[in-house]
Amino acid sequence: MILGTIGVLWLLMVLIGVPIGVAMIFVSMGYFYYSGIGLAFAMQRMVDGLNSFPMLAVPLFILAAAILNTAGITHHLFGFARALVGHITGGLGHVNVLASLFFSGMSGSALADAGGLGKMEIEAMRKAGYDDDFAGSVTAASSMIGPLVPPSITMVLYGVISNTSIGKLFLGGIVPGILCAGSLMVMVYIIARKKEYPRDERKSFSEIGALFIRSFPALFTPVVIVGGIFSGYFSPTEAAAVTVIYAILIDLVFYRELTLKRLWNSIYETTATSASIATIIAGVGLLGFVLAREQAPQQIATMFLTIADSPLTFLIAVNLMIFVLGAFIESLVILLIVVPILVPIAATFGIDPVHFGIIVVLNLMISILTPPMGMALFVVAQVGDIPYQRLAKAILPWLIPPIVVLILVCMFPILATGLPSLMG
Repeated sequence: MILGTIGVLWLLMVLIGVPIGVAMIFVSMGYFYYSGIGLAFAMQRMVDGLNSFPMLAVPLFILAAAILNTAGITHHLFGFARALVGHITGGLGHVNVLASLFFSGMSGSALADAGGLGKMEIEAMRKAGYDDDFAGSVTAASSMIGPLVPPSITMVLYGVISNTSIGKLFLGGIVPGILCAGSLMVMVYIIARKKEYPRDERKSFSEIGALFIRSFPALFTPVVIVGGIFSGYFSPTEAAAVTVIYAILIDLVFYRELTLKRLWNSIYETTATSASIATIIAGVGLLGFVLAREQAPQQIATMFLTIADSPLTFLIAVNLMIFVLGAFIESLVILLIVVPILVPIAATFGIDPVHFGIIVVLNLMISILTPPMGMALFVVAQVGDIPYQRLAKAILPWLIPPIVVLILVCMFPILATGLPSLMG
């Protein structure tokens, strides 16, 4: 009864426009007050929820992505991707996906991809004769690759709350991320061939080489991050700081497009985004205590153990639950509230924590494309000036490729655990 009341009040506050994190804090404070626990303890819980060294990686990776966006490095990546695959049937659709794959190795954020590359990609596709439904859908769909390929803000958060190696999660997401990119490019080819979309002329090897050299410093970012972590030079949190320094250095040395004003705008954008995430984390810290006190984890565990009798049926149940929740609740909230409950249950079924983490992150990325609350759809609709209702309808066929990849990762754990195992 108490949990039901809290859930209804939280949902009503969200529906009337209260930010998700603030709504969680308010309903939790109400529970603390009426339970006689005291609001001072509530404040301490919020502070404890944010007091995490690995969590520092989140604002640092956000800052790195903002610097890369404002410094114009995305233009070089887009140009190189266009030279590589622009001549294939579907031209700029393939470029869109490949550019997102390149950018994902630096930003770690789906929304940074959608906001940074999105406007440029949609404008280029419009000029070339692609319709808005196709341009907006492929832009939104390709943005989900960002948190799968290292670095990944979502994987950092999953690693912190589940006590899983962030470095292994980074490696575990590489193959699923590449599979998502490949499946989306197959989708682009099928639709483009049917609608007879234009394509670019094939570039010469010398032109591709020149663009590769120009883009190489930016493309080298994931090598610096993953190589530094697994060579022992720095931790994942320190890797985030190194990424920021590296982003500034490559602009100062190679691109020289980052001005003090742009740097300040990047810091301001990072502060606003990080404050929003911190509010949600603080709210989850409070709500998590409430759920634990009311024995919600035990009830959910009992339910899963009742309906699932094998690792595969458990994963099916988890994926269905996250998919349904993701259509209505922000993915970050699902990650921070649901995952701490599910990880111990997954362990009882003998599921590798890295494998389970990649499945959860991939499913959460599908949720940001799922109407009515898909965050990537809102971002692309805004930057591309496309009506949200139109984009929400057009995105539905594009959910098929990542869902197919999700099924493959569930059935074949080696797709997620293979690289981490090779690296020891």
